[in-house]
Amino acid sequence: MKDPLNRAASRPCAPSIRSFIANGCETIRSGAPGPSHLGTWESTKHRPPGAPSNSHSLGNGGNRRYPCAPSIRSFIANGWEPLSLSFNRINRTLLLASLFSALLTACSPPRPDHPVIGAKNFTEQVVLGELLAQEIEAKSHLQVERRFYLAGSYICHQALVSGRIDAYVEYSGTALTAILKQPLADPGPARDPARVLSTVRSLYATRYNIVAAQPLGFENTFAMVIRAEDARRLHLTTLSQAARYSPQWRLGVGYEFEQRPDGLPGLSAAYGLHFAAPPRTMDLGLLYRALQANQVDMIAANSTDGPIQALGLTALEDDKHYFPPYQAVPLVRAEALQRWPQIQTALDDLAGNITAEDMRAMNEAIDGQHRDPADVVREFRTRKGL
Repeated sequence: MKDPLNRAASRPCAPSIRSFIANGCETIRSGAPGPSHLGTWESTKHRPPGAPSNSHSLGNGGNRRYPCAPSIRSFIANGWEPLSLSFNRINRTLLLASLFSALLTACSPPRPDHPVIGAKNFTEQVVLGELLAQEIEAKSHLQVERRFYLAGSYICHQALVSGRIDAYVEYSGTALTAILKQPLADPGPARDPARVLSTVRSLYATRYNIVAAQPLGFENTFAMVIRAEDARRLHLTTLSQAARYSPQWRLGVGYEFEQRPDGLPGLSAAYGLHFAAPPRTMDLGLLYRALQANQVDMIAANSTDGPIQALGLTALEDDKHYFPPYQAVPLVRAEALQRWPQIQTALDDLAGNITAEDMRAMNEAIDGQHRDPADVVREFRTRKGL
């Protein structure tokens, strides 16, 4: 029969368990591999005959971040007093705490020896991710790994919290409502950009040990966009005016906007928007094609999208100020800033250096002219003297 220690070698927790056994705790044995091949661990020496097992299948419903935690938690909570750890002059409580801490460390995600920058799955995010990466490389001479096209805000947030990425650019209003789950305040002082940013910074720091850096200099709010000919024919400039015609229109939205607390449900309630059919959800890159092809009559786009100006479209004014501020803000793991202080230098140099017009131009260079994002960002940095 194979040695269970060899069988466990590929498991994230195996090194700590192996040392746990090697130090004299032969009462812990390896069980059969669970569904995710993490296995089960249980104490057998002091379980009375016929008593139910205290094992936990780590691959089925265990702690997602630290696969070993459930079994060790049970190990401590069940208070198996007869376990004899033959170590002289070592306090039992301190020993268990040390072992528990070691297991958590062993089971945490692997940390690469270089910064990892993430980005969501649309053009502007790729530009901003590339901008962060190039600036860090220039200021630190570190290799920077790029993990772009992550599927939306929630995935980026989870990647940041778990340590899979070290930084990405988020928008303050998105962070406030979609990630931090704060209620959307009525229009007024509570939606002041500085106040929103202060709230976002405080919550990220206390909940996740994440730093919200200085804003990059522009906002990218949602923009409800229609064809220019429709705007001229119906004399429309605001969303309040458009609400009279929306029952005859078809709406196109991105996947997040349909469900977000600062998205379609609240916007529809604020303006009394009703449409001829349920909204058509599609990738953000397809919205403009659908509008041009008359497949939809209004789209939920972004104010810094290049095609709005390039295609001569009309972005309707949010005259009731429904949307909160959406400042572009780099989010960085505090641990990464401590490990690579040069990241802070790069962030300081980028702060306040990007205008909405800069962003539209870079977006259009990629979407309209089909240029490589890295080249577009490199030219922007040279022009700005970064």
